Amino acid sequence: MALRVVLVILSFLPLLEAQSPEHASITDIPITNDTLSWLSGKWFYLGSAFRNLEFKQALQEIQAEYFYFTPNLTDDTILLQEYQTTKDRCVYFNSSKLGVQRENGTISKHDGPEEYFAHLKVFTKHRGFILTFAPEDETNRGLSFYANKTDIAPELLREFQKAVKSLGMNESEIIYTDWKKDMCSQQQKQPEPEKKPEE
Repeated sequence: MALRVVLVILSFLPLLEAQSPEHASITDIPITNDTLSWLSGKWFYLGSAFRNLEFKQALQEIQAEYFYFTPNLTDDTILLQEYQTTKDRCVYFNSSKLGVQRENGTISKHDGPEEYFAHLKVFTKHRGFILTFAPEDETNRGLSFYANKTDIAPELLREFQKAVKSLGMNESEIIYTDWKKDMCSQQQKQPEPEKKPEE
């Protein structure tokens, strides 16, 4: 099964209902029209930290990934288009939609009859954001972080590392991408990259 950082992680990690106070700084942050407008555009996946062994192994295969968010403020959805470099080749994933739950600050994906969630926290000053998955689940919790460029501010990296620690995880559990291995940026200017069907 192809790994799509934003979508597949959402489909594997259901959000648990109860939230504890220590996670309040990375959860329960409402999403507004301004938030959605701010999210519009190109984003780079920079790294993740997950307890789930299957995810760790899959994430290690991703050399680089960027994607485009196109929010729809009317129906509270985000159109997602992804370009991922894996095994030194570029793969394009067909467009799909994420749901937006404004009040509890989550985005979601439907996988058949199930809907899975991730908490969104944005860092407007440094143009980055974090997605937090299953913060109450000791064996499946995790985070991933994104920015509008690959050369990020040290403060943004520190915010991500701080969020990782707030979930009781270690910096050694973080897996970073290697943007020197990006194949998609070049191919996007050339013939269309290999396409993967939606799963």
